Amino acid sequence: MRKYLLVFVFFNMQYGYGQTVKEKLSLAVKQLEADSQLRHALVGFCVVDGKTGKLVYEHNAQMGLAPASTQKLFTSCAAFDLLGKDFRFKTEMGYTGSILKDSLNGFIYFKGNGDPSFGSSRYASTAPDKVFHALTGALRIAGIKKIADVFYLDDAGFDKAAIPDGWIWQDIGNYYGAGAWSVNWKENQYDVVLSSGDVLGKQVGMNAGATNAISHNSFINTISSEEAGSGDNAYIYFPLEDTLFMLRGTIPVNEKHFSISGASTNGPGYFVNDFRQVLHKEGILQTVERRRYMMTQHIEAGNIIYSYYSPPLDSIVYWFLKKSINLYGEALIKTIAYEKSGFGSTEKGVELVKNFWQEKGIEKSAVNIVDGSGLSPQNRVTADALVKVLQYAKNRAWFNAFFSALPEFNGMKMKSGSISGVRAYAGYQVSKAGTAYSFALIINNYNGDAGSVINKMYRLLDNLK
Repeated sequence: MRKYLLVFVFFNMQYGYGQTVKEKLSLAVKQLEADSQLRHALVGFCVVDGKTGKLVYEHNAQMGLAPASTQKLFTSCAAFDLLGKDFRFKTEMGYTGSILKDSLNGFIYFKGNGDPSFGSSRYASTAPDKVFHALTGALRIAGIKKIADVFYLDDAGFDKAAIPDGWIWQDIGNYYGAGAWSVNWKENQYDVVLSSGDVLGKQVGMNAGATNAISHNSFINTISSEEAGSGDNAYIYFPLEDTLFMLRGTIPVNEKHFSISGASTNGPGYFVNDFRQVLHKEGILQTVERRRYMMTQHIEAGNIIYSYYSPPLDSIVYWFLKKSINLYGEALIKTIAYEKSGFGSTEKGVELVKNFWQEKGIEKSAVNIVDGSGLSPQNRVTADALVKVLQYAKNRAWFNAFFSALPEFNGMKMKSGSISGVRAYAGYQVSKAGTAYSFALIINNYNGDAGSVINKMYRLLDNLK
């Protein structure tokens, strides 16, 4: 019996070694689709030889599927070409009126072009204290030591609709669903700190006021405690018929300082409210009245006294892809529209990105998108189109910056994507034999545990190693 078993194992090992990559992938896809978790799912898969571009394997590669955050590849690569890897966002501070002695007889205004890194903690140069030091210094250099509590935003070139069409209510109140304005601040994110006791199912408490973004008294808290290790299942919902935000979901028991992050309802107002506090502390602003919203208008004639520049685009794309920050994608899509057409809207930016990829040989119907980040479940792209983007990037001068920004999962350089019922990966891999591959794998409408589906996708992609 032992002899026959050894022969069987040897035969199967020889068969496995003799299989081509295409045959291995075909078998692995069949096994994946036969899994009970994918009984009602759709799988799109495309693999090409990274050096020649020759198709290695495809399965439903022309089917439009929800890509989640792998869609960020379309936005980032288009931004590199349309804006340039050294492009910097600019936020200007100016004033109108005149300076009498050391007091401004007029008002301060800001004009931005969508900088998503303004006030972000991801870069040393963009930290709030650095920004405020530069702005207050510019006021003093201009001879302004006293100002009235009046601020304006010149956002005539930007769409006031911060949230793209197609985003869902469960997302837009939370940090990953932050909208994009002409002036953004701290990635338009704030934290709510919660505390839970040791009893399951009991309502948790809120520790402190939120921030200058949202008042502490603006929440209805219905979050309850769940078993230890259950993770963050708490969500913030924007008001629909009231002025109060709804906190729903669960957090683990025995948490004394559990933070969940929300999305500001007004990026410019968030910035101005923080700036007021600094100006008041330094004696430049005499009185501070809390105003969640700042007035907006086009400033016909003003004196620019400071221009703040963001880190270069390649640094912005690094965090956009590495940490999958949706705000960065929405800012990029609007800024592409602003720089190329004079008006920064999501719709125009999406049109320009689709036109860009059509010129590179990708049909518009294969890039059926409505936003810049992939958060909308309405987006549809093909695995073939994602691979074409990856192949296009390899021959561009900015490729090294793009490649370094890709995260690493399962020992592979690839962008991930995840929304409800969707998991996707797209990236590069070099096999042990030295063959370079570009690939995209999308699964829509799986059921059950996401971690289990991810592991099964990894096993499929292991055939490229």
